[in-house]
Amino acid sequence: MTDVARLAGVSAQTVSRTLAGHPNVQPKTRAKVLAAVEQLGYRKNNAARMLSSGRSRTIGVVTLQTNFYSRTNLTFGIETAAREAGYAVSTATTASLDTAAIEQAMSRLAEQGVEGVVLSVPLVHVSPRIEQLTRSVPTVTVDGSRTPATEVVAVDQTLAARLATRHLIELGHESVWHVAGPKEWLDAASRCAGWRDTLQAAGLDVPPVLEGDWTPASGYRNGLILGKIPDVTAVFVASDEMAFGVIRALHELGRRVPEDISVVGVDDIALAEYCSPSLTTVAQPFTEMGALAVAHLLRHIEDPDAAHEPACVEPALIVRASTAPVGGRARPRP
Repeated sequence: MTDVARLAGVSAQTVSRTLAGHPNVQPKTRAKVLAAVEQLGYRKNNAARMLSSGRSRTIGVVTLQTNFYSRTNLTFGIETAAREAGYAVSTATTASLDTAAIEQAMSRLAEQGVEGVVLSVPLVHVSPRIEQLTRSVPTVTVDGSRTPATEVVAVDQTLAARLATRHLIELGHESVWHVAGPKEWLDAASRCAGWRDTLQAAGLDVPPVLEGDWTPASGYRNGLILGKIPDVTAVFVASDEMAFGVIRALHELGRRVPEDISVVGVDDIALAEYCSPSLTTVAQPFTEMGALAVAHLLRHIEDPDAAHEPACVEPALIVRASTAPVGGRARPRP
């Protein structure tokens, strides 16, 4: 930094203010400093900055080791919002939802000196170690998990299920079957509860739950079961990716979507609009969720003792061509 200051003919303090984006630096001075930075190949030394300031300007993300669209897009939203706020992101992946694996991922981030953590996996069990880590490092969860020390930013998954199920009931279907996500996922449990409650409130029978694992392959396996049950006319599937598998299986069995069976998914991933037929689904704003999680985390970092209410984002039903009245064709989109 001293070399940059000497070449630009300014003080080291001016260089520091320029690189920090301080607004009180004249444009001509800023240009001279940046030209000197470019000429000398100067790069910020984050280790030195951390030692001098006591801050790493880094947040951590714990996420599942997967290629699911929802996890990838959520992480993208977190990284974008963090970068705009001047923070770097360090990601720790876990291959399972085992408590010990989550403990290890959080411990790795804490050892790196992150200022806060976004926990993007469900906490099936809160161990004493996880409780300790969330008390020592500001933590925000994005799936409804909670410890006494964490903040929650979540989509109302029960409402997502109600929107999907109610849509099918309003189309005249006398029952709605459900392909659920894994039991250990809180999102899956909430969607299943919302589906069941909506059917019961309408005075309709609740069929047996078919369980998937979020993959298209598990949707396909369950679709082969559903397609062989003559009375099935409507299916609510807990994710778009599983819904793709269900539709493929129904097609192979000669069951038409939506003329014979209507299908609704959850997520509204990019491919949902372009599958055949285009998928009716409940949209989740993953990028917005990531940005909201970062905003809450940064407030928590600045004031760890402040009390913040959980933030809940409402999902939205997107009606496309995969749903129709019983025995009918999909209604034209408005």
